[in-house]
Amino acid sequence: MPEDRGFAAALVEDGKLQDFILDPPNDTYPPLSGQVWTGKITRKLPGGGGAFCARGALEGYLRQAKGLKSGDTLLVQVVSLPEHGKAPTVTQRVLFKGPRLILTHHAAGINVSRQIRDTDEAQRLKSAVTEAMEDVRDAYGLDEDVGAIVRSAARGEEARHLRAELEGLANQYKVLRSRDNAVGGGTSALDIALTEWLFPMPQQILVSPKLARVLSKPEPPFEAMEFWGDERFLPLLHGEDDPFAAFGLHDEIARLSAPEVPLGGGSMVIEPTRALVAVDVNTGGDFSPAAGLKINLAAARDLPRQLRLRGLGGQIIVDFAAMPKGQRRTLEEALKKAFRDDPIETALVGWTNLGLFELQRKRERRPLTEMHR
Repeated sequence: MPEDRGFAAALVEDGKLQDFILDPPNDTYPPLSGQVWTGKITRKLPGGGGAFCARGALEGYLRQAKGLKSGDTLLVQVVSLPEHGKAPTVTQRVLFKGPRLILTHHAAGINVSRQIRDTDEAQRLKSAVTEAMEDVRDAYGLDEDVGAIVRSAARGEEARHLRAELEGLANQYKVLRSRDNAVGGGTSALDIALTEWLFPMPQQILVSPKLARVLSKPEPPFEAMEFWGDERFLPLLHGEDDPFAAFGLHDEIARLSAPEVPLGGGSMVIEPTRALVAVDVNTGGDFSPAAGLKINLAAARDLPRQLRLRGLGGQIIVDFAAMPKGQRRTLEEALKKAFRDDPIETALVGWTNLGLFELQRKRERRPLTEMHR
């Protein structure tokens, strides 16, 4: 990997590449979604139209700026990637994500994910985190408006593991609050791998020698990334000169640069433009109604993965293969199921008057094509 680049991370399930994150080659790119920094209000827009918050070359647009004035210092987080020629939107409701917990700034209280439907388990987790928060708040000097969210991955976890993770998140918060030039968080390869991919427990965690050296650094944010004080991950950790080669991923990743995705008898062509992402589904040489539905269902099942791997978001317009209108409901249900477990927020807008299907997907990652420039 080039020296001016950060890291790359891949998630493989049942031998299939499910997610891929590639860090930008240098720091000239716009801020990452989720990135946190302490900045100053540089100017306010008239009529309650928000304000701009900056730290050096980093600048973001803050919609809610009531009570703030130029020169005020505040902690902000990038909500989503900026569109071309615009500043990214930032918020004061900062989230520090761990695999099982989220530390919340400007949002007091302990809340449990609705996906944990067992009321006894939800109460157990809430009590464990509430007790840990009392100690952590004093030890790390957390403000009273700092709270926590218990994620669904915390289901069944021991209190000591939750406490260790909370301490790691509190330390990140403390560092970013105390250092004017500190920048943290974001959807980097390391962030995603260590906050989104650890649960359910993986079978193996392969790391390169370069990453092993980084993880050994005793300074933030890496000291909080030693698998959140959870010793169960240590036996899974293995050094590998080229982890991607060990799983044969290089060719598969290279194919992500091509717009066409084979679908077994048909194909899906994904072409990002400045305004939107166009997706065209083709049946090949078979134009029968049965072939149309078959290829459309295959495209629906693979679309979230392809968008995720390619780092695409914003407005997505899909031109599905021709099929009877009566089969649209079947296709819609397949799309809902496919996007249900996708980590990136996506709204299924529906059919347009021209028979195209529209989706709105949060811009959390930079397009993979930009990473290779």
